[in-house]
Amino acid sequence: MAAAMNPEDLCRGCGACCATDASWPRFTLEDDEALALIPEALVAADGSGMRCDGNRCAALRGVVGEETSCGIYAVRPDVCRACMPGDPECLLARERHVLPLVPLAGASI
Repeated sequence: MAAAMNPEDLCRGCGACCATDASWPRFTLEDDEALALIPEALVAADGSGMRCDGNRCAALRGVVGEETSCGIYAVRPDVCRACMPGDPECLLARERHVLPLVPLAGASI
């Protein structure tokens, strides 16, 4: 079994959740003020969520499974804030990218 990882380290070395499904980064609970903070170039043409290049969110920087970051982390949509390291969505995304299911500190997978 792999050593437990810090959740922040897991995200910075993964990014799979942001590159799995173009229908995922949808706007749901954001108010107009929050949406106005997201650069227009990163919003889907229909305004329903983040613009994606294929299945990859346009705000994702780096290489999935190696080193990634969010180009708009401070103003990212609510759906992105809700995704937590090690949750079912995270594990599904890691599996789709053939990344190991890494246990988090204090968690068992």
